[in-house]
Amino acid sequence: MVYEHHLVSVEDYEPYIGAAAVERILRKAAKLRDLHVVHVNSTYYGGGVAELLSSLTLLFNSVGIKTGWRVIQGSEDFFSITKKFHNALQGAEINLTERKKQIYEEVIFENSVRNHLDHDVVVVHDPQPLPLIRHYRRRGPWIWRCHVDLSAPHRETWDYLAAFVKEYDAAIFSLPEYARRITTPQRFFLPAINPFSIKNAPLKESEVAERLAHYGIPTDLPLVVQISRFDRWKDPEGVIRAFRLARREIDCTLVLLGNVATDDPEGKAVYESLLDCQEERIIILSHQDTALVNALQSRAAVVVQKSLREGFGLTVTEAMWKGTPVIGGNVGGIRRQIEDGVNGFLVSTVEETAARLVQLLKDRKLRDEMGARARESVRGTFLLTRLMEEYLDLFAGFRPHFRLARNDLAASRLAPETTGSRGNQ
Repeated sequence: MVYEHHLVSVEDYEPYIGAAAVERILRKAAKLRDLHVVHVNSTYYGGGVAELLSSLTLLFNSVGIKTGWRVIQGSEDFFSITKKFHNALQGAEINLTERKKQIYEEVIFENSVRNHLDHDVVVVHDPQPLPLIRHYRRRGPWIWRCHVDLSAPHRETWDYLAAFVKEYDAAIFSLPEYARRITTPQRFFLPAINPFSIKNAPLKESEVAERLAHYGIPTDLPLVVQISRFDRWKDPEGVIRAFRLARREIDCTLVLLGNVATDDPEGKAVYESLLDCQEERIIILSHQDTALVNALQSRAAVVVQKSLREGFGLTVTEAMWKGTPVIGGNVGGIRRQIEDGVNGFLVSTVEETAARLVQLLKDRKLRDEMGARARESVRGTFLLTRLMEEYLDLFAGFRPHFRLARNDLAASRLAPETTGSRGNQ
């Protein structure tokens, strides 16, 4: 059988964003059609960054801007260290030894040898590939995109990583609250979702039922769902405690669905630690099944994202898009998505979470009203075309840089080539 392939285009978004917005984005993209862009991160799946890049890179290619996606490789030691960096940037303690720094920088050097980044624009995501910038003769701007909550980082870790950040031409954070005192120009882009992906496109009721039945998830009682990586910052233990409190007043079923990303060595341990909490009405699953995510978010009476730290939290956006009310931790980017009491609830404690669960589970009208407002807020603010346009505006600001870089490149091809001592000099 031969399948027809369709690349989602900006025009496909017209029913959601309007014809004028589509035309504006296409005009901006047309001026940058000669660009060659690459994004670099640390995993192809698991978490919001991979989810974003999967759709964003294709959308850019659909408008004629060649856009690639590279993923760095690393040992278990490397990813253990970068996970500690990730936690430290969100405020955790870390013993930042010279040995950790050596392993981190050496693995990145090895990746620089394997990956030939001579693109017009290089966008590096999060701390894992951050030092790559030191190993290339740059052809154009390098941009660091940080997705984590930087509101109160571990000082020593930030000072160490900031030395690399200062070499970039721009840094992008999710919120102004994450801004740092650095000389690098800073921009603030909220993440966004692809409404046409398997995870977010509408499912038929029969398709929802099939996915839930496949995993043995009962639907005789209201479903409470949290979907996120198995990470202590997502507070799955707190969700379970809140569910048990709520269940004293109303019968329901809890499903915790997550996955273990290749760049997160702590995920497996967190998942295994939760298995002792399983019972008939507490279901804990680790699967990479985007249709199951869609089915759970669509069928859930309430979605919970009780994070303790959250750079943004795309799973909140995904659930809101499906018209499902969300109870979110009153932290980071979740506060930019949920207007407390309007399109969802913000909570800070287990007890607050339980109380809001009971309130929503007992009030179908409130769930429907909040869900409708939640979907509308995503349509207006959190669709991928808005993020694409922000990148287009940023890239356009570097146009003089592109011309100078190409002139330098042409001149270098007329001169004898020299080789540096490390990396792709």
